[in-house]
Amino acid sequence: MQPRILPDFEPSSTLLKITRAMLVFCALAMSSPTFADVDASKAEFGGTCAMGLAEGKSIRTDCSVNWTAPDGKLYCFGNEDSKAVFLKDPDGYLAKAQETYAAADTMKTGSDMGAFTATDVQTFIEAEIKAAQDKNNGVFEVADAMAGQTLAVKFDKVDFVRTLHGYGFFPDVLFRDKDTPDKTYLIDFWVRPEGGKLKIVDTRVYKAPRKEGDKWIMITRLPKPWWWIPASEHPGESETKRGWEIMSGLHEHIAAERAKNGGLYIIKDDKTGEEIKMDFVGIHQPVRRLKEDGRFFACTDFRRAGSKEEYYDIDFWMDEKNGKITVGSVRLHKAPELADGNFIQMPRYQFDPKSFDVVP
Repeated sequence: MQPRILPDFEPSSTLLKITRAMLVFCALAMSSPTFADVDASKAEFGGTCAMGLAEGKSIRTDCSVNWTAPDGKLYCFGNEDSKAVFLKDPDGYLAKAQETYAAADTMKTGSDMGAFTATDVQTFIEAEIKAAQDKNNGVFEVADAMAGQTLAVKFDKVDFVRTLHGYGFFPDVLFRDKDTPDKTYLIDFWVRPEGGKLKIVDTRVYKAPRKEGDKWIMITRLPKPWWWIPASEHPGESETKRGWEIMSGLHEHIAAERAKNGGLYIIKDDKTGEEIKMDFVGIHQPVRRLKEDGRFFACTDFRRAGSKEEYYDIDFWMDEKNGKITVGSVRLHKAPELADGNFIQMPRYQFDPKSFDVVP
């Protein structure tokens, strides 16, 4: 039997168009997360429509319509039209969305705080401390970054709870050294509502013991945590940001980064390329504002994790966007270098102090 010879096949222009469209669709499907792959809670803005935020509106989405930016961040949209408009100017719309989201976040914290009283916070922090002690043979451990050690203490009482509207609650808690009860500490907890529940943001040693003669007395650590600076417990709004508000925004950034990295802040040394893991010590006072562009500037102290002698001076530049302080640039200002058996901080660059104004 002779084989059957099929005639040459010339695809129609319509078929070619359909084929090309299918290839494009497959490529997009492979490069963009599918609905099944997307967790809206892990997207930027918590899954809220990015274009809606750019227009000053908060619109929840299921993130079935989404876009992955070149930096790998995922953004959600209420529909394809919103996404198309957003992609015409992603940088411009993203800046507007960030401002709206930041302002809403600050307002939400203040609103959520109304669901809790100082008594609620005291009950919460006592339960948290008790749970930690029960797991550790009756001892509560506190990282003392300034002294470069972990304190082993026992709970005595909650002295009082300080409240700053829009920023959180600050229980001031008295502890005693587990071996020397006369050595007492006042330790501050930063507590804030999140998802309808209270959450510890950070912990700082406010007062520490010092021996004078045959007695131990408590001495206030300097600089004080920023929440001790406001004169009133309901500071309200002012025309310009005050120094403690700048420090609160910076501290929030540092706390969030530490939460992602097991309690450590990580910075890349632009000179050596090393990723340095550090413990947060404190924020210098006062903070300043650049005369040139209005950005805020603050110096901070960090200590290399696992070392008691290697301290770093890290500089942060911050912007105020619609009432919210956000961190922009981060730069290593001074790094420890070994000289004659001691670590000393050596500056990496200099700046003109005349280019800054002090923020009161």
